[in-house]
Amino acid sequence: MPRLAIYQPDIPQNTGTMLRLAACLGVPVEIIEPAAFDVSDRNLRRSGMDYLNRAAITRHISWRTFEEWRQDAKGRLILTTTKGAVPYANFAYSPDDIILVGRESAGVPEEVHRAADARVVIPMQPGLRSLNVAVTAAMILGEALRQTNTFPQAILPET
Repeated sequence: MPRLAIYQPDIPQNTGTMLRLAACLGVPVEIIEPAAFDVSDRNLRRSGMDYLNRAAITRHISWRTFEEWRQDAKGRLILTTTKGAVPYANFAYSPDDIILVGRESAGVPEEVHRAADARVVIPMQPGLRSLNVAVTAAMILGEALRQTNTFPQAILPET
């Protein structure tokens, strides 16, 4: 199943929202530190609510340690960026993909761009800069799960 990676997050509410998303979809999360806040901070609970204990989270103390882990895991790194080369819905996702979102304030450095196996973009109206990082994660992760047929199986209520 695809994974979500969060690069040096700035805003605990966005991180909490993405962790809640991942918990609900059963998607593992890689948090690449340092974050601009204490990742165990109670601020995550405000947006992640009681879902956080259901999220499969791995913390990496740096980009270097994340890259070492990724090389061992053999996952393709798919960078979400406004400088992307391929519209996200036109990209062919694989179950071992790691979808990386950048910092809210600065995206990711050039070193991370160079390490990416692919860079995808969400097409937007001209003159607008970007979507919220949690919205971006939801859209691209949803497409990756759809393409790889790895959404959780829904349990429908009896009627």
